Amino acid sequence: MQVNLEWYRVFYWIARTGSLSRAADHLHITQPAVSHTVKQLEASLGGQLFLRTPKGIILTKEGEVLLHYLEQAFNFVDIGEKALAEMNNLNSGEIAIGASDTLCKYFLLPYLEQFHARHPRVRIRVTNRTTPETITLLKEGKIDFGIVSLPASDKQVDFYESIPIQDCLVGGKEFQYLAAESPLPVEDLHQYPLLILEPGSSTRRYLDHYAASCGVKLEPEFELGSVDLLVQFASSGFGLAFVVRNYITEELRSGKLFEIPLNPPLPERRIGIATLRGVPLSSATRTFLELLPRMT
Repeated sequence: MQVNLEWYRVFYWIARTGSLSRAADHLHITQPAVSHTVKQLEASLGGQLFLRTPKGIILTKEGEVLLHYLEQAFNFVDIGEKALAEMNNLNSGEIAIGASDTLCKYFLLPYLEQFHARHPRVRIRVTNRTTPETITLLKEGKIDFGIVSLPASDKQVDFYESIPIQDCLVGGKEFQYLAAESPLPVEDLHQYPLLILEPGSSTRRYLDHYAASCGVKLEPEFELGSVDLLVQFASSGFGLAFVVRNYITEELRSGKLFEIPLNPPLPERRIGIATLRGVPLSSATRTFLELLPRMT
């Protein structure tokens, strides 16, 4: 059985007002249209819903049963509308974000703090994964957007460029002499112990591609799981590490690490914002994304 939901709305307001004419006025339709709708609804449900009396229209037993359930239904609609209004006013709701540990710490954190200070009732859930894993979570609908390392591509995902980042080669005091010399040829990297992120991350793919474009294959002495570990190992003299210069400004300033120029230099890349193509964003998500810097 298919019943037009507008029929129930007409029935509800007749029952509420006790009059066809008053229901018509409330719904901004004609009284004949109200009468016709009632006949359609009664025919579809197979029973009479109203009785005409000298005092006006009253509900039949069947009509009272239907009204009982419709009142609950319309109450839930009202609750739903109010809930959406609160979400649109950022008084409730949730944002699910995907980002690597590094991007969360060095890029996302200050914007999380800003948003939370302005909209404390919106819950924020951050899932820490590599860029490829973040894109997978996005396509599975488990996050609203992702913060990723570019370059990245997927036909289901829109990528927006944010701030630039510059990778560099660094070493501890044991390798300080290399920082003062002419740029180190990439093909000479095999002469030094290398510290590189584990395979599977977009950064590792980026570095492997850079090396391959120079006719070199990177052979790391240590493969580590985070930028923080790379920094610690490099500072302790274990070898030369590829890290993002933006993330080690304090270590470079204090002399814990020294940047070693490369020939050819590592090309600049960017942090990206990933959203699922064709999927509308919630008001809270749109508001958060407005905080993030984007390339125009």
